[in-house]
Amino acid sequence: MGSYAAVLVAGGAGFVGSHIALRLRARYPGARVVVADNLRRRGSEWNLARLAAQQIEFVHADVRRRDDLTFADVRFDLVVDCSADPAVLSAYELGARYVVETNLSGTVNLLEVARRDRADVVFLSTSRVYPLAALAAIAFEERETRFEFAARQVLPGVGPEGIGEDFPLEGARSLYGATKLACELIIAEYAEMYGLRTIVDRCGVITGPWQMGKVDQGVFALWMGCHYFKRPLRYVGYGGAGKQVRDLVDVDELGDLILSQLDAIETLPRRPYNVGGGLASSLSLAEATALCEEITGNRVEIARVAENRPADVRIYVTDNARIAAQTGWSPRKTPRETLAGIFDWIRENERLVAPLWP
Repeated sequence: MGSYAAVLVAGGAGFVGSHIALRLRARYPGARVVVADNLRRRGSEWNLARLAAQQIEFVHADVRRRDDLTFADVRFDLVVDCSADPAVLSAYELGARYVVETNLSGTVNLLEVARRDRADVVFLSTSRVYPLAALAAIAFEERETRFEFAARQVLPGVGPEGIGEDFPLEGARSLYGATKLACELIIAEYAEMYGLRTIVDRCGVITGPWQMGKVDQGVFALWMGCHYFKRPLRYVGYGGAGKQVRDLVDVDELGDLILSQLDAIETLPRRPYNVGGGLASSLSLAEATALCEEITGNRVEIARVAENRPADVRIYVTDNARIAAQTGWSPRKTPRETLAGIFDWIRENERLVAPLWP
């Protein structure tokens, strides 16, 4: 098992970043752990007390600004990049420049820190690197509560267990996905040119306690919160039946994987890994509704909107075969266990999180 003396987690006050920072603090108790965040995401400021309680340093920094990442008093041996704006709709709402500067230029600025310090790099990429037209071309069948992959497929990289890393990459994928794929390519060049050890995980839907969910990022936390507080919801797209499917992985299990990858970083092949809950931990929105009703005892009004949102996807399920073969990791929590964990967190912090579901 390796060890680190100084760790930087960019986006470390966010949902995933704060969790990873806390896990790294527990794994490397003697390390200096620094989180950098601009606190733009709602609720991220609430994580500061949790981080401070574990002697994790906070620096108010924006990855788009190189001057914010000088860190003259410390040299890092591990840089973890959780800093992207993870919402596909941000490009439509905030403009292309914001997404490119945050997700692409920000990662390059962090790579420069890693190059300066010869630090290992963990980069959280996304399943959104896969093109929209190819995803739409996947053969599917419509069941009572969900869409499913058809048994016979034409495209490579898609099978009964989901989508693997050999899935085609040619085509448009959303500006968010494009910036993340560009980052993957640039990371590979930094690794080759400067000898950096790197880990790239293409994550599907990550969820769990402390996620401030919204429609286009954190949908399962949003679903549970709206059921808990009895707020209305909508099934949007694909006829408005709520049959679109995603797999979900609990953030704690993602933390387990990253720690195991760091333990094996000397021998772990330098290639992207699809990471998600897999077929056994997949839900349609309709199925998520049924679980939320069961766990909360509440039913909410759900409107139906037939038209699709921009860059939406009918079905995405992660095939974890590559990462499982390399590390032995596989998610163990069921969707019900993951949603129940979110419910318990909301119940224990009701006064804090209630304003997020007005």
